[in-house]
Amino acid sequence: MRLLLDTHALLWFCEGSNELSPAARSAMEDARNDCFVSHATAWEVAIKAGLGKLELRVLYDDLFPVAVLANGFTVLTPDFRHYRQVIGLPLHHRDPFDRLLIAQAMAEGLTIVTCDPHFPAYGVPLLW
Repeated sequence: MRLLLDTHALLWFCEGSNELSPAARSAMEDARNDCFVSHATAWEVAIKAGLGKLELRVLYDDLFPVAVLANGFTVLTPDFRHYRQVIGLPLHHRDPFDRLLIAQAMAEGLTIVTCDPHFPAYGVPLLW
């Protein structure tokens, strides 16, 4: 399976949090699956931590790129195809970071690891 990790899934995985579902943790730990972390996630964490909207339990530098690479996750850089995909998305969800993740999943054929209640409206494959 090819998985795109939503921000909370990555953070909870790296923190060892019980908030991450057992199915999501198992899939992320399974070496047969390819896990991707978008640059949009690193950007979202930096912005929200800088604004005081997100309290990190793991240092930013220990997450990006240390934990991402140590866990064998692949960095997914947004490209023009992904941005183009955002243009056609309905406004079920207005969060720009999540909209880019949805667009990346659609363009790359990825399953998103998330518990975000807005994502199902887009019809992308989800795992939680």
